Amino acid sequence: MSLTNYVIAYITVKDKSQSLSIGRTLIEERLAACVNVIGNMTSIYRWEGEINEDDEAVLIAKTTSEKIEALTERVKQLHTYACPCVVWIPIAGGNKEYLEWLERGV
Repeated sequence: MSLTNYVIAYITVKDKSQSLSIGRTLIEERLAACVNVIGNMTSIYRWEGEINEDDEAVLIAKTTSEKIEALTERVKQLHTYACPCVVWIPIAGGNKEYLEWLERGV
């Protein structure tokens, strides 16, 4: 088991409904082993020269490095934003049994 094989994708979306839809698709298509949905988040950001403040939701998808490119492309296809936030965070360690389960899930 190589720890560099495991990745968390942090994804923001417009609302909980969209997060559930995208999250379910990622699981159904085996692009992620698990997706956590966090609703009711507020984002403050600059877009096209303007400062914006919007309610959003967050998806945290656990996957492998082999699946992360396909996961990102699928999120971009399903997402309503012109430039969706999908960032990758390598998993540096964790419960060995969980990481083995994660790998079997994708």
